[in-house]
Amino acid sequence: MKAVIQRVLSASVAVNGNEIGTINQGFLILLGIEKDDGPEDLDYMLHKTVGLRIFKDEQNNMNLSIQDVAGEALVVSQFTLCADTRKGRRPSFIRAAHPEIAENIYEKFCKKLENENVPVQMGKFGAMMEVGLTNDGPVTILLDSRDRK
Repeated sequence: MKAVIQRVLSASVAVNGNEIGTINQGFLILLGIEKDDGPEDLDYMLHKTVGLRIFKDEQNNMNLSIQDVAGEALVVSQFTLCADTRKGRRPSFIRAAHPEIAENIYEKFCKKLENENVPVQMGKFGAMMEVGLTNDGPVTILLDSRDRK
């Protein structure tokens, strides 16, 4: 499982020009689910995401988590994060999980994030989406559940 986590002042997602999710301060999370991802990957990503201390404290140091600042999360499924670009110039997506499996894991991730008291807005799985954000910093973190090993 891979994620791009951006610290944002605000973010939104729209489908066909219709806004379906918007947040204020928090994380825009682009989430890619790979074929072999399972419960351990989900739990790793959840705990890493919730525990990231990348919000500024009163001394202007990145020392606070999303929970500490009562932040929100906008989670957008993005299978292109699973791209294999090692050969040629056209990415291969054979590492991406089958859509039914990926959607289930995506929804579980969002639900578990909500269970950690992080308000969640979601994109529409499998849809072409327009994502807008005001990046804060910018601060962008890459997570890969394979890094836990």
